[in-house]
Amino acid sequence: MKTSIATVSISGNFTEKLEAIAAAGFDGIEIFEQDFIAHDGDPREVGEMIRAMGLEITLFQPFRDFEGLPEPLRSKAFDRAERKFDLMQELGTDLVLICSSCHPQALGGVDRAAADLRELGARAAKRGLRVGYEALAWGQHVNDHRDAWEIVRRADHDNVGIILDSFHTLARGIDPETIRRIPGDKIFFVQLADAPAIDMDLLYWSRHFRNMPGEGDLDVAGFMRAVNATGYAGPISLEIFNDQFRGGRPTTIAKDGYRSLVALMDDVRRTEAALSVNLATMPARAKAEGVAFIEFASKGSEADALGKLLDTLGFTHAANHVSKNLSLWTQGDIRIVINSEATGHSSSAYTMHGTSVCDIGIAVDNAAQAVERARHLGAEPFVQPVDPGQLNIPAIRGQSGSVLHFIDERSGLSDVWNVEFKAVAATRSGAGLTRIDHLAQTMSYDEMLSWSLFYTTLIDMRKSVMVDVIDPDGLVRSQALESPDGALRITLNGAETHRTMAGSFLADSFHASVQHIALATDDIFATADALSARGFQALPISRNYYADLAARFEIAQERLERLQAANILYDEDDTGAFFQFYSRPFAGGMFFEIVQRSGDYRGYGGPNAPFRIAAQKRLMRPKGMPKTSGDAI
Repeated sequence: MKTSIATVSISGNFTEKLEAIAAAGFDGIEIFEQDFIAHDGDPREVGEMIRAMGLEITLFQPFRDFEGLPEPLRSKAFDRAERKFDLMQELGTDLVLICSSCHPQALGGVDRAAADLRELGARAAKRGLRVGYEALAWGQHVNDHRDAWEIVRRADHDNVGIILDSFHTLARGIDPETIRRIPGDKIFFVQLADAPAIDMDLLYWSRHFRNMPGEGDLDVAGFMRAVNATGYAGPISLEIFNDQFRGGRPTTIAKDGYRSLVALMDDVRRTEAALSVNLATMPARAKAEGVAFIEFASKGSEADALGKLLDTLGFTHAANHVSKNLSLWTQGDIRIVINSEATGHSSSAYTMHGTSVCDIGIAVDNAAQAVERARHLGAEPFVQPVDPGQLNIPAIRGQSGSVLHFIDERSGLSDVWNVEFKAVAATRSGAGLTRIDHLAQTMSYDEMLSWSLFYTTLIDMRKSVMVDVIDPDGLVRSQALESPDGALRITLNGAETHRTMAGSFLADSFHASVQHIALATDDIFATADALSARGFQALPISRNYYADLAARFEIAQERLERLQAANILYDEDDTGAFFQFYSRPFAGGMFFEIVQRSGDYRGYGGPNAPFRIAAQKRLMRPKGMPKTSGDAI
């Protein structure tokens, strides 16, 4: 199948849209009429420009308020159509979208609409053109693809077919399985859009909240499985109306769109492999087995201070790289690397962001297949020179300039710590930290959908419902992504203003991604005692918090006192309990979190977030004060 996208789906002027669409890898475009009208090139020039970019014009749209009109409006509608046919021939496309009428004077009746489309089809046939009829979810008389198909069936013309749009079907709660009754050769075009589950006016919902397949809550995969069961082999195209996308970067939105289509059709292929999906096959989503390592870019006194912080957290400086300025710190199954190289990606990351996480290693079942899937999804491979005898670990560029390495056991990549690092004498024992519970990445709110799509199309992860986190100076949106067994957890935190702690971190670090790392323990009280003995300073929590905690939960007084003494926060639900405490902020707003999960608790202590943020802000520099060297670590 060919991939396509409507020009209305992304921001920018017409030329910028086309360049972004071509660069993302699409085969074609739907020309949205407003985009063409606003452009200053004539139709023939536009068509030639599009084809020179390696694209084809898959559809011209929309033609509105055509069928069922009384005279003289009916004759005028045919005149308008003839003018659009002239334009289409100059552009070099053969298919026009006719959306069901919303005209206040439009008359109902299946036979009346069919007769109008039959006549229009005859006129189109004389020019070698085709007419596709689509049921708008808010159409005055036709708002259901089943009615649209009956009209097309009765029109009974080779040049008249139906156009299906996932939003118009799924937003009205129409069973997509009914699409299987339509002959594939009478489906002229398929448009796709997802959307969050919101109870609102259909037109407003459609015009402002559509998003890419996989970013919302509609069953777009089920819709597409039904389409493919018909034998349809034409283009699959995105038609997205979204306020965030209108203000976003065209290249990012176009890449997300392409990624969403490729992932969607791969899902369809895997569930109904005998169908007509013929996109290039790719490996399945990677199975994550955890975080293999976290790599910090840091230098000089900042690197020394970070090492001291890790020491207070119970980490052991276990090894150094055999040829590079990298130190490996370990505890339990946790590996943290401090990279102080003067060249390469880490050095560039330090120059841009200061001390920051520059690389994340993800343990997967098959590293080579993970990178191959990423390549199919449009990700950019990451390559750096490798010294003789060292391992070439596959990697891609992640979001916001970060790097993701993939490590597995089957290819020996997990031996990198023995092959490339030389052990140093261990010092003290650990403090009971066992593994990385989750990573928290921060981005601007309008980038959250892109980040979520990046991870969920590449790795087998499920996304939670987005929640609001209250900061004293604004709102942060948060969404958790989690592998089925919880081996990999990532929380995405979208900042809407630089006044929030998340927004301030983004501004100060020039959009570094990882803001905090949560480390798991099986006994948080023993860990807190061990860290205190090592000189670790926990984030101080207000006494008022513990008074409120006693009112909210049945907690024994002795345990409450232990929680308060160690500055441990607490939450519980029907499945279990959650304990957490924090380091003090470092490096412009980064921090570590120590957590213990009890029972089957799957959350992240969300109710405690406002109190944690308020405590962190009390320790950070006052608003309006310039950054000083003391803020570094």
